[in-house]
Amino acid sequence: MTETPDITVKSWLMVGILGFTWGGTFLVTEIALEGLTPFWLAAGRIGFAALLMTAIWAARGFRLFDAPTHRGTWNAILWIGALSSAVPFMLLAWGQQFVTSGFAGVSMAAVALIVLPMAHFLVPGEQLTLRKGLGFIIGFIGVCVLIGAQAFETTGTTMEPAGRLACIAAACCYAVSSVLMRKLPAVDTIGLSTVLLLIGAVLVVPLALLVEGFPPLPGTKTIIVVILLGLIPTAAANLLRVLVVRTAGPVFMSLTNYQVPIWSVVLGSVLLSEPLPPSLLWAMILILSGVGLSQYGALRRLFGGS
Repeated sequence: MTETPDITVKSWLMVGILGFTWGGTFLVTEIALEGLTPFWLAAGRIGFAALLMTAIWAARGFRLFDAPTHRGTWNAILWIGALSSAVPFMLLAWGQQFVTSGFAGVSMAAVALIVLPMAHFLVPGEQLTLRKGLGFIIGFIGVCVLIGAQAFETTGTTMEPAGRLACIAAACCYAVSSVLMRKLPAVDTIGLSTVLLLIGAVLVVPLALLVEGFPPLPGTKTIIVVILLGLIPTAAANLLRVLVVRTAGPVFMSLTNYQVPIWSVVLGSVLLSEPLPPSLLWAMILILSGVGLSQYGALRRLFGGS
């Protein structure tokens, strides 16, 4: 797929929904971790999402590619499946044991900065410009302002460097998978979303068993939370992510990573009565300014400019 990214009102709406959904996932994940270990939580949500999407895919007749594909396409799909869910989920689950949550948040925001140069060289129509680069840097600074000093604090553990490397590696996984996904030939969106989740499940379940042994017997509350995590931020969000990357491109999709910290803070305040940081307003101004600058051309076309 090599045509110019098509950024529409629907694209902005989908990215907004993804930012809100993944921003609220942290709160729900904390509840799930009370009754389930990290790797088995990842296995549970990916496994349930894969089963759900397989049922939907089956009802559609297992449509995938409209034309015969070569071996290289399937190799790319295997890599995308591994790098879009299973591998980064496990890297983050392991790495966050040794780093601050602030550093993990900054690492995820860095996905946008990693995507930019990769897309410039690998994806037609996604050329890096000075305006786009400055916009993404300003947005990244906004995320750092929001997270504050916690982004740069140290935990003091001997494994912290390895933990930080794991978080950055997870960010790279998301970036590489988005670029590879954009380059696939014409494909059914639901079929691709399902195949990617199935690949993730096949990888994460054996690794969870290897690393953490058999899972503890979860209670009803934990099972309900895992089902919710599998249904909304995994199955539904994965489908939206594929739609955005395939239509609007990986660079536009990476804007989601700038929204997630804002929604996480706002939802924490609304639902858990956590205090809003004084930096929130300045962070939002920086992030919105960066998004506006980087997407100036798309916004201009959207509102009827020449």
